[in-house]
This record gives sequence, C-alpha cells and structure tokens, in this order.
Amino acid sequence: MTTQPTAADLAADIKRVFAAQQEHQWEVKASSAEARKAKLTKLKEVIGARTDDIIAAVREDTRKPEGEIRVTEVLNILGNIQRNIDSLDDWMKPTEVGSSSNPDDKAEIIYEARGVCLILGPWNFPLGLTFGPLAAAVAAGNVCMVKLTDLCPATAKIAKAIVEEVFDENEAAVFEGDVSVAEALLDLPFNHIFFTGSTKVGKIVMTAAARNLASVTLELGGKSPVIVDEGADVAAIGAALAGAKQFNGGQACICPDYVFVKEGQKDALVEAFASNVETNLYEDGKIKHEAIAQVVNKGNYDRVKGLFDDAVAKGAKVAVGGTFEEDTLTVHPTMLTDVTPQMTILQEEIFAPLLPVMTYDDIDQAIGYIEARDKPLALYVFSPNEENVEKVLQRTSSGGVTVNGVFSHYLENNLPFGGVNASGIGSYHGYFGFKAFSHERAVYRHMAEA
Repeated sequence: MTTQPTAADLAADIKRVFAAQQEHQWEVKASSAEARKAKLTKLKEVIGARTDDIIAAVREDTRKPEGEIRVTEVLNILGNIQRNIDSLDDWMKPTEVGSSSNPDDKAEIIYEARGVCLILGPWNFPLGLTFGPLAAAVAAGNVCMVKLTDLCPATAKIAKAIVEEVFDENEAAVFEGDVSVAEALLDLPFNHIFFTGSTKVGKIVMTAAARNLASVTLELGGKSPVIVDEGADVAAIGAALAGAKQFNGGQACICPDYVFVKEGQKDALVEAFASNVETNLYEDGKIKHEAIAQVVNKGNYDRVKGLFDDAVAKGAKVAVGGTFEEDTLTVHPTMLTDVTPQMTILQEEIFAPLLPVMTYDDIDQAIGYIEARDKPLALYVFSPNEENVEKVLQRTSSGGVTVNGVFSHYLENNLPFGGVNASGIGSYHGYFGFKAFSHERAVYRHMAEA
C-alpha cells in the first residue's frame, strides 16, 4: 500500500531540494556554454522521445485538439530549446562598452545567472509556458524549481518524469500538488521568480517576491482590444478573429478580448466571423468537439456562462453562437453586439470563445476607451491608414502589438514578449528570455599598471 506524502513531508522535501540547489548554483553559474548546450540537447531529445506521452497527458487534462497540442506543447518547446542552443555562444559573450573616463581601461557587461529560480506555469499551455522559461533559465546558467498548475495533473506528471530524466535535482526539479505546494515554494528566498497566469495571482507572487527582494518576470493578461479601422478588410478580419477564438477555446492570454468596429462594418464582420466558425468547427450542424478545447473546468465554465448571461440580461445581442454545453464544458464561439462598458464581460478578462463587439464613430473614441483602462498584454489594429496606426501606437500602451493580424508579435522570436503594469513585468522569448534569467553585471578593468 502506497501512502500519500503529507503536507509536512512535501514542505520538508521542497526545503531539502532548495538547499541543494542553493549550494550547487555556483557550479552551474560557472558552467560553460558547451555544458549548458549539452543539457538543453538532452532535454530536447527526451521531449522528442516522449511526444506521444505529452500529447496524451495534455489531451487528458484539457481535451485540446491533438494538432494544437503538437504545435504548442511539443514543436514550440523544441524550437525554443534549439534557439537557445544555436545562439548561446553569442548571448554569453561580454558586451564591451568602453571607458568614458580612461580609454586605456576596459568597461564591459557580463551576463551572469540570477541563481536559484522558481518557475510557476499556467493551465492554458501547461508544458509550453513552463518548459520555454525552463530552457531560458538553463541557458542562462540557473538552477530551477518548477511547479505546474494542479489543474493539469497528467501534464505535471510527465513534466516531472522528463525533468528527472535530464537533470539532477540540484539543477532542476518539478513539484506536483495543489496550491499549498505553490505557497510552500513562495515562502522560500528565491533569486528570481517567473510566473505566468492571472493578474490577481501575479499580485500574490509579487508580494511573496518582495519579502526576499527577488526579481520577477510576470506574464499576466488583461483585456486585449481590437480596433477595426474604416477601409480594413473585414472578411479577412472575421476569419482571423474566428481562428483566434477557436485556438485553445479562446483560452490564451493574448486572445482578442473585445472589438471596436465602425457601425457600417459591423454586419459584415459578424457575417465573416459566423461563416468561418461554421467552416472551421461544424459538420451537419453539430460542433466537432475534437476541434476545440473545452473550458478547463466547471468553475471556469460557470464564470464564462455568468459573463454571457450578464451581458444578455443587460441588452447585448447574440449575433453568433450562444450555445453552452455543460456536460462537455464546451462553449461555442460566440459574438455579442450592442455591448456596453457596464456589462461585466467588458470589465473582466474573458478567457473563452466569447467576443463582445462595440461600435465607434471616430478612432479617437476607441483610443480614449483603451487609454482609460489597464494596459493590456496585446493590442490589435487593422487599418490601411498608416496615420491611424501610428496614432494608436502613440496614444495607447500594451505589452505588444500586431498590425493587420493576430498573435504575430508573440510568434516572432526576435521580439520580446511580455506585458506592462497590470499585464505583466519583464519579457522573454529568444534572447530576451536569456536576459530575463540573467543579471547584467557591470565590470570595470583598470588596464594600466598602478
């Protein structure tokens, strides 16, 4: 008979591993690029070998379409790891800046590991948004403790098995369990904490980090707006928005959260959205459940249904969709029109395939609405008018922007990805991930003899 570890057992194990990593961090910090690349190569090989196990685990936890899992939870991770391997020699080179006081001396910036890091992953992309930061942390020479969400236990189990196959526990370790495990981890004096999740929990993480003056990278969310300018290709926009709301069932931090469109373009946008949803997801009038992820759990399903019911009760019109299946936790992609700011759906992040639409008379009206609210993680503007695009860029603030498309600023690994204020602190992806897990250390060398 196997007995489950008690909370005290888990807390003691966490402290034991933390102490081992604290002691070992200096050896890892001093490791060469070749040693780090060897670890990353092994990580890549093990993930590749366990692809079927990963797909099965994520499928069990989330009912995502297999194609989505393969892209976001396997191929994306492998690509991230390879970018670190390919670029690490260049990233680790000191940056010479020269001396402003004595040209014979040498001033440079060297990139050193932050130390013992904590990575807390989300449920919407449970492996991709955990192993991506892990690869960056390893590349930068850190040791790491990792906690996946308890909403994805099967994925956490395979993540733990992968990490244990690649790393000694004094280099990287995964901890399974509920929120009490996360709380026990947050009690420890980490050097850096990387968190992906909601703004609400992000504040809790930042409070915990402040107790030990730990640096943080917080990848949060918010209400990412879409502005459809006059003259934009509404048919193409409708297709893009339908695809975005289908992807992971709209459960992505950069998913379009609401739309501003001119009154004269609204009907065409609704029609384009509806026709693309029909083509993408339906067969013989029935939704293909295997083609769209479920809402992650009953609690979130009820929250989303509450947002919908509140909007309809306050006058919103169901232009597309509106079907909820409690038994399968499926929300059909839905577009609501005649939405007003007083509705809860415009006050809380949706994280589901619901898309509220508001109309505007002048682009300054849309800009003013965005200016008056928390800075979002993403902003999307569709416009053939470069002056209006520049006006939006100058008058708003967001973590990132895609012009005439969706998600592209996230997918471009030469760009930093992150939020601003309520939508996050810090950024990562590619070189910016290496920097997130590195301290830029100033070194001044007196070269002349004393």
